[in-house]
Amino acid sequence: MYRNQAFELRRHRAMAFVVAATCLVVAGCNPTVKIEAPDKPIEINLNVKIEQEVRVRVDRDLDDLLAKNPDLF
Repeated sequence: MYRNQAFELRRHRAMAFVVAATCLVVAGCNPTVKIEAPDKPIEINLNVKIEQEVRVRVDRDLDDLLAKNPDLF
C-alpha cells in the first residue's frame, strides 16, 4: 500500500505542476491594446463642386419704373 500512496502523491504533484504551468502560460498570453496618436496629420479630401444659382424676381411695379427711367442705374 505504501507504493500505491507514493504513486498517487507523484500523480497529484504532476497534476498540480501541469495546472500551475498552464495558468502561467495563459496569464502570459494577454492581448495588449495600444492607443497612439498618428505621426502624420489626418488629411480629408473633399472634392465637392458647389454651384450656386441666384434668382431675383422683380415686382411688376419695379419693372415699370425701370422701363420708364432707364438711366437710374
